[in-house]
Amino acid sequence: MLATNMIGIGIAAVVETDPPPADSEQIFTNPLANLTALLIGLAASIPAVWFVVRWVGRRPAGTLSSVTGRLRLGWLGRCSAIAFALMAVQLGLLLAWTSDTDTGAALERGFPGWPALLLSLAVLCAVVPFQAAAEEYVFRGWMVQLIGRVVRSPWPGTVLASLLFALAHGLGESSGFALLFYSALWWGWLVIRTGGLEAVIALHTANNLLGLVLAAAFGELADSGTAADAPWQALILELVFAPLYCLMVAHLADRKGLSRRS
Repeated sequence: MLATNMIGIGIAAVVETDPPPADSEQIFTNPLANLTALLIGLAASIPAVWFVVRWVGRRPAGTLSSVTGRLRLGWLGRCSAIAFALMAVQLGLLLAWTSDTDTGAALERGFPGWPALLLSLAVLCAVVPFQAAAEEYVFRGWMVQLIGRVVRSPWPGTVLASLLFALAHGLGESSGFALLFYSALWWGWLVIRTGGLEAVIALHTANNLLGLVLAAAFGELADSGTAADAPWQALILELVFAPLYCLMVAHLADRKGLSRRS
């Protein structure tokens, strides 16, 4: 609790924000501070799940990361290069498909100014990778491995974890739920195929970071929407880009001779 309070005070100091009114559901009045506090809270799942694996499961925490017992940073970097490139294309296509002709004017109206945008970029780049990794450690790592120890197969755990992953984002549009569940199934396959979480951490980070950077540029960080609210156009694009990324990375893993089993 003390550590959480200190982090919150630090965020408030950086973005110069005050606490919200007592009846508010927000942590801070500043959208960037409020979002960052939420992301840090999610990122705290990493040490929590490591503790559970190490002291309850009685195995090295690194076995959550990959079959080698560690996070393969070189492989993570290669996957990140592919993930950011594909996600940039996918996001660009989605914007072109769903935006009206007044997009430029809308951006100009919502633009928060360069100092605020650069601050948002710095904070998001520092926090989002840990938030994205935390979700992968919980849903594609610990949960699948835990169920797999009982049923001796990764697939029941993958399906269940994918369903819970979609539900964890809230009940929004049916297209958003389908997008999340479909993506999670592919990501679960990729974890099994590559023997680690690196590829899905890279894609999850690219997805969240690019989306939040765009929201910051439009001045929409206060928007409480999630991927569960994604429109049908986003689902159509995901039907193509999710397998495209996973198959590209799986092919690269084969070429690199990446370890898939411990």
